Amino acid sequence: MTIEAPVSKYKRNSFLIGIGACVVLALWFAYDGYLNRAFIAEHTTEQGLPTGTLVFNQKSPPFFVLGAILLGAYWYAIRGRKLVAAEDALIASGGRKIPYDSIEQIDKTHFETKGFFAITYKNENGRLVRRTLSDRQYDNLKPILEHLIAQIS
Repeated sequence: MTIEAPVSKYKRNSFLIGIGACVVLALWFAYDGYLNRAFIAEHTTEQGLPTGTLVFNQKSPPFFVLGAILLGAYWYAIRGRKLVAAEDALIASGGRKIPYDSIEQIDKTHFETKGFFAITYKNENGRLVRRTLSDRQYDNLKPILEHLIAQIS
């Protein structure tokens, strides 16, 4: 039996809000910097030179568009990530496996209140590693936690 936890809706919505904010700011500053004659006149000196506000409104839109593109590219890259509780190991995206027999401790103290739990395990080098899994990263964590506890005990 495998249990999957895909990327959370919280994370996806945060990226979409960030992309939307970057696009709206790019359009707003581009409008004020190039099309809004009253704004341009207000932020131009008597010598005909633009003030810092007008320069910012003229030069910032490409950076906001670039920010939206980068956020979209990162979201596209992580959209398929998931956490899988397989029969013998917990498999994270990127192929990282945490075998159940290497897990030393599961700290679920804050799971009900704050939505995260921590796993302490020994990696392939024998070092203790602590990995925190949050419901802000992955949806469907409760069944995975229950499966981990069942496999450990």
